[in-house]
Amino acid sequence: MSNKFWYLTKQSLKKKLKSKWFIGVNIMLLVVIIAIININSIIAFFGGDFTEKTKVYVIDNTEISYPIFKESMKAIMTDEEESVVVKESKKEEEKLEKGLKENEVAIIFENNATSYVTTKIISKEKINNTIYQYLTQGLNATKTSVALIKTNTSPELLQKISSPMDIERIVLSDKKSVDENMEMVMTTLFPTIILPFFMLIIFLVQMIGGEICEEKTTKSMEIIISNVSPKTHLLSKVVASNVFIIVQGLLLLIYSGIGILISTGGKLSLDPSVDTLLSAAVDSGFVAKIVHILPAILIMMLLSFLAYSLVAGILAAMTTNMEDFNQIQTPIMLVLLAGYYLAIMAGMFEGSILIRILSYVPFISCLVAPSLYIIGETTIIDIIISIVVLIVTILLIARYGLKVYKVGILNYSNNKIWTRFAKAIKSKEV
Repeated sequence: MSNKFWYLTKQSLKKKLKSKWFIGVNIMLLVVIIAIININSIIAFFGGDFTEKTKVYVIDNTEISYPIFKESMKAIMTDEEESVVVKESKKEEEKLEKGLKENEVAIIFENNATSYVTTKIISKEKINNTIYQYLTQGLNATKTSVALIKTNTSPELLQKISSPMDIERIVLSDKKSVDENMEMVMTTLFPTIILPFFMLIIFLVQMIGGEICEEKTTKSMEIIISNVSPKTHLLSKVVASNVFIIVQGLLLLIYSGIGILISTGGKLSLDPSVDTLLSAAVDSGFVAKIVHILPAILIMMLLSFLAYSLVAGILAAMTTNMEDFNQIQTPIMLVLLAGYYLAIMAGMFEGSILIRILSYVPFISCLVAPSLYIIGETTIIDIIISIVVLIVTILLIARYGLKVYKVGILNYSNNKIWTRFAKAIKSKEV
């Protein structure tokens, strides 16, 4: 029996790895992942440029506004995100306006008896919203400073008024709340990290269910079951599918590594925005917590793969055509999707007992439990409880599900799939 099990497992795994579908999908994934990571370079190649700075030409008819405006813009933007270059222009307004190109802006300062200074912003096309916000902030700060100068405010007082406010951050609450850095990481970096795991489960469900459904549809299942037991057949599919998914996951990591190497030219120098996000992840404690529970996360991932593959295989045994197979995928995908969104929005349920209970629920605990631990809502004990509950669930599925599989694997009834499933559960063989 052991030889038959390993033979079926090898054949199933070989069939997946050597299929044109596998080769085609992985070529596509390699190209897509590299393209996404290098999207800036690709757009620049076709004429776009994310790094091109907006040039701002200033005509200062007030004779004092330009230096103030330039300093204000430097104060607003950090070195990493400085995307505006401010220069003074001695051209006449009409000539400057006619010569404007894309990513160029003209600003004209004029004296005004009522509001001390007014300005015009002229551009060839619509200005990027972020850039426009920078400009308006700089202009408002310039107006304040110009008004103070024109009212003969002393230089010392002007400096005190114009200098940034010193802000001391004090958090009085002793609750385990999500700070600003953690909130940013959980809404940007964390969804990106769990997305591959989410996708791999979808692949797993579709693969094991589709293979069993295909064997039933082609009637080759009768030949297979006449030589091996249903238990051996299901377990071989589960093992082969899980090994395949692990291989696919490793390939995704390799593709991402290739994309990063191409993006950085092998120097491993990160984009400023990415570097800022990673710094926030370290400062908030996100990285430290991930490393602390990494073994538990890997265990939960592997157990979740096993749980989903068992359920998909057992339900697929009740199918007789691809339409039935599509029906059984719906509830599985809805549960998985619910877990994904709960994990992302976990910070919104701070202090909620319900979300903590949901972290113990099998099939979604693999997504929700780590999220709650990272934001400080649960402890390592809760993670362990989630793992134990998941193991117990898998044992129960294996015990009762295998009997349902035995009843349904050769069932070609025309009844609705959920009717066949209900009858299989009530069967004496179960």
